[in-house]
Amino acid sequence: MSARSIGHSSPLSLSKSAATTCSSLLRELQETWDEIGECNTDIDKMLLQLEHECLDIYSRKVERSRKYKADLLQSLAESEAEIAGLASALGEQISYPRFHNMKENLKQQISIISPTLDNLRLKKQERIKEIAEAEFQIARICAEISGDDQISDRDGIRVDELDLTINKLRGLESHLQELQCERNLRFQKVNAHISAIHDLSVVMSLDFKKIMAEIHPSFLDPAIGQSKSISNETLARLTNELNLLKKEKQQRLLKLQKLGSTLSELWNLMDTPVEEQQKFKPVTCLTAADVEEVFSQGCLSFDVIEQIGVEVERLNDLKASKLRELIFKRQSELEEINNAVHMDVDSEKARKILITLLESGNIDLSDLLSSMDDQVAKAKEHARSRKDILDKVEKWKHAADEERWLDEYERDENRYSAGRGVHKNLKRAEKARILVSKISSLVKCLTAKVRAWEIEKGMPFIYNKVPLLRTLEEFTVFRQEKEEEKRRSREQRKLQEQLATEQEALFGSKSAVKKPLAQSTHSNTMVATPNGRRLRTPSANLGISGGKDRRDSGKAGSVIPINYVALPKDDRCS
Repeated sequence: MSARSIGHSSPLSLSKSAATTCSSLLRELQETWDEIGECNTDIDKMLLQLEHECLDIYSRKVERSRKYKADLLQSLAESEAEIAGLASALGEQISYPRFHNMKENLKQQISIISPTLDNLRLKKQERIKEIAEAEFQIARICAEISGDDQISDRDGIRVDELDLTINKLRGLESHLQELQCERNLRFQKVNAHISAIHDLSVVMSLDFKKIMAEIHPSFLDPAIGQSKSISNETLARLTNELNLLKKEKQQRLLKLQKLGSTLSELWNLMDTPVEEQQKFKPVTCLTAADVEEVFSQGCLSFDVIEQIGVEVERLNDLKASKLRELIFKRQSELEEINNAVHMDVDSEKARKILITLLESGNIDLSDLLSSMDDQVAKAKEHARSRKDILDKVEKWKHAADEERWLDEYERDENRYSAGRGVHKNLKRAEKARILVSKISSLVKCLTAKVRAWEIEKGMPFIYNKVPLLRTLEEFTVFRQEKEEEKRRSREQRKLQEQLATEQEALFGSKSAVKKPLAQSTHSNTMVATPNGRRLRTPSANLGISGGKDRRDSGKAGSVIPINYVALPKDDRCS
């Protein structure tokens, strides 16, 4: 094949300069071969070899071009696929040119699609960063709430790159906002609990730092701020500690109020000076306070409560001493009332029982004093119910005494002799006769009143340990016997006077013997008067006897006793 034919049979369309260069090179090569003297066969072989070499070069070039084209097509496809994937992950609708029926070559297509891809890649990185930050903040807050001290760093966050939608980001941001609100609420609650615990610690003088350290170490340093623990466990501990302190405050306040009330009562009872009370005024002011109103520093401390307790104990001891004095005073008053109205009460035995009760320490002195007050009140009421009868008894006793005196006066043969005080005795005798004449009606009226009283009270009326009715009956019998004795004495006197008259008529002179007095045999009789005293008195006076004593009342030197009986239980002022 000639060089000319090769130059014109080239399958590629060469540029004008390239064709010129190849033609000139072929001509130069032909001339060189001619000068060398190469034969046509060798020249044809070399031209064929040259043609093959050219074809190889073109083939390799074409192959590289095809590969490059395939790479461009693959890159374009990958870009489109990446755009589709990014759009799906980001949840966005992406519009970019489609090149199926377009005239742009591959490089132009790639240059057109590259900005969209770069934009999506940038948006992806930003979205990953936003989602990672949100997830990190969520994880940190969740760790704070759960109490997990091991909080992961940002590098440890793994984001799902297949889901980078704005909805996911907004969901995470919404969740994060909720957690932030919850965290803020927890911080507020924690701070409120800490403040409340601090106030309670101040009121009760407790070690606030020690309490906080036991709950969580993060509460020791106020500068920690946001690093304070807000976990469920910490909140539970704070709440539990707060409730315990509130309960403790309530108990201390109740104890202090009880001591304060007792202290005020003791002050009033003991008439404590105002100067001594001033020391405890801050405490007594809390007697009617509500638990929420108590916030003064140290007002509910153990020292204050102990100090009040010591003062109450001191006043209680003083009160006990005074109560004992008052109790014995009431006992003396009770004895005086009983003695005044002649009630049968064993005072000595009552005092021994009272002393035994006080020494045993098993009885409340206030209750005992109240009981004694009730006994005194009952005794006074009982005494009032006996007063009318006792007044009449006194009149009866006075009348009996006057009757005794009158008997003695009338037996006195020298009563009319001139002497000092004779006119007074005459006046007294005149009054005594009037009073003695009323004794029977007085005894009858008194007996009726005593019977009515006994029916009303359901018990016998005891006077000096003896039923008064029995005494009245014995007195009535005694007076009847005395009247009978007087009558016999008068008859005997008449008989003696008659015998004396007859002797005078027979012998003509008076007997030198004195007239015997019928009543002289009873001039030294011992008589018990209604007031319980035993007096040596003539038998004509008032006497109270019973049984055999009445039968022996006419004998000289006989004693008429009063029978002593025990006072029934209902008639005693216990």
